[in-house]
Amino acid sequence: MGKVKIKKQAVWIDMTPMSDVMVLLLTFFMLTSTFVKNEPVKVVTPGSVSEIKVPEKDVLNILVDKTGKVFMSMDNQTQLMDVLSGMTGQYGVSLTGEQEKKFQKDPMWGVPMDKLSAYLSLESSEMANQIKTQGIPTDSIGGKKSEFQNWVEQARQVNTDIKIAIKADEHTPYKIVKKVMSELQDMSENRYYLITSYKKQED
Repeated sequence: MGKVKIKKQAVWIDMTPMSDVMVLLLTFFMLTSTFVKNEPVKVVTPGSVSEIKVPEKDVLNILVDKTGKVFMSMDNQTQLMDVLSGMTGQYGVSLTGEQEKKFQKDPMWGVPMDKLSAYLSLESSEMANQIKTQGIPTDSIGGKKSEFQNWVEQARQVNTDIKIAIKADEHTPYKIVKKVMSELQDMSENRYYLITSYKKQED
């Protein structure tokens, strides 16, 4: 008796549900992800077993590199421009509209007030190289508050609920970090976050 040959049929799989799931996942990650700003200097944070997370909104970030240079950033762009307006008015610095736009787009700021206008007049690539050699002054002159303290004070005036977070390199000398903390304590800013890299506690 001869074998009955079964006619092979092409297998068709409906990929529509998978496409829908992929689009939903992509949309979810796009809406929930937070983008990390480029920092002017590379900072490797020390390890810590603390699981306390830094808030994602209303934060004044203070970056301290291993040489002691201080940089700052804010997540709220509208409040950032209000802080800038307060500082330029306090120090008598005039900025053009184009310079203000550059300041707003800059991931972090960190130049002395007397050099701010010249810094913002540079090309973007030159700004990225120049800021590495600058830093916000933390030294008080004539008994007055330092520029660092004035930036913090302006940020506090614009947003009374703002949180302060300090991110320092693991090779930054303790005396430099202590200097930043002392500047904050002199302003009665005694609560702040220290950003570290999480590592599991060894048994």
